[in-house]
Amino acid sequence: MTSPDQRPSLTKTPVKQVFPEPTVGALIVNNEGKILLAKSHKWFDKYTLPGGHIEVGESMIDAVRREVKEEVGLDVEVVEMLLVQEAIFAPEFYKKRHFIFIDFYCKSKDQQVKLDQDEIQDYIWVYPGAAYNLKLDSFTRKTLDRYLARGRGSSYGSVL
Repeated sequence: MTSPDQRPSLTKTPVKQVFPEPTVGALIVNNEGKILLAKSHKWFDKYTLPGGHIEVGESMIDAVRREVKEEVGLDVEVVEMLLVQEAIFAPEFYKKRHFIFIDFYCKSKDQQVKLDQDEIQDYIWVYPGAAYNLKLDSFTRKTLDRYLARGRGSSYGSVL
């Protein structure tokens, strides 16, 4: 029988990703029609969407609300799913990871962002068309494309 001090330490061993990680992202629109973009060191200082992993037992909608509150301090109304994307070892992310991104269109009445200073280092409220002039990660760019396409009469996402 192995004594407790002979067992390998799980805290010191790096965890290798076994399965793709489902994550949620929020394309947040304020009352002026501007979207919130967040700059993250994890994306080599490109603008991205607030978001993160879905916890076990948590719905995607609850995960979006929680992640947005944690990262940028906003309460959002989740309107609809915009896009699902797969990122397999994307070179624009700081770690070699496999993600499934599930991005949502959200509304916020509040514009007072409160950064977590951990995941997000800066932010900007910008009109969607002007966002293309910024350094966006490719996944955020595709989500923005989908958001703008839905405004032209297309209906891609499911209404929640």
